[in-house]
Amino acid sequence: MKKFYYELVITPSSFKDEIESFLMDRFFNGIEEKNNSLILRSEDNFDELIEELKNYVKALEEIFNTKIDLDIKLAKKENKDWIEAYQNSIKPVEIDEFYIHPSWYPPKENKINIVIDPALAFGSGHHETTKSCIKAIKEYVKNGDTFLDVGCGSGILGIVASKLGAIVDACDTDPLAIKSTKENFKLNNAKYNEVWQGSVNNTNKEYDVVVANIIADVLVFIANDLKKKVKDILILSGIIDKYKNKVLDKYKDFKVEKEIKENEWITLVLRKDIDGKKA
Repeated sequence: MKKFYYELVITPSSFKDEIESFLMDRFFNGIEEKNNSLILRSEDNFDELIEELKNYVKALEEIFNTKIDLDIKLAKKENKDWIEAYQNSIKPVEIDEFYIHPSWYPPKENKINIVIDPALAFGSGHHETTKSCIKAIKEYVKNGDTFLDVGCGSGILGIVASKLGAIVDACDTDPLAIKSTKENFKLNNAKYNEVWQGSVNNTNKEYDVVVANIIADVLVFIANDLKKKVKDILILSGIIDKYKNKVLDKYKDFKVEKEIKENEWITLVLRKDIDGKKA
């Protein structure tokens, strides 16, 4: 453990949910919310992330023709084992028959146990989008289905699908996410078929079920690429409710099977339109 760590406090004047989603997709050490601020801590510096965030906020300002004030405070602090303090604040999550817990908690009998350490990777089951994706996967993934997790993060959704008997592929553009996914599959004695760093376009295969828990803007941007990989079911998440129609407009050739709402977050379960008819 290093002697010092960096604490980044971000307070946006608006679009807090969008900014939090953006950060979650790029930062893997957990994000603390306090009042209207987002607090990130790491032993590595935040220079690259801050620059990416500023560019993202500029893009939001252009898209919505508005001004977003972004208060950024960066401090270097003496390390007092903040990771341990964060770990002590994290509790296990039960989602139906799945018991998702950090490695420092014991497994639970008569449950499907999944070990994910939230201090190491985003996607621990605590965020609303992860919970609703797991509920959708449980309902729509069958034993033997082929399954693709786009933007896999910690790999938790692929692990859930694997536990249900699916043949799992996963991809992410972040090399840390790929490393985390592979480690978590191994930790949970789960099997994957293929995991790659890069976009969904790196495969020519089609899948029975495709899940993408990203953010609305990215789901819109990669819509055509995603749709080409789906045989039957497409699960989209990371959508704030006010952007639901924007996403649906790009996937209007799919039938809406189900909508799962957790607070302001929406998960959409879509079914592929076959031969011009809704499946």
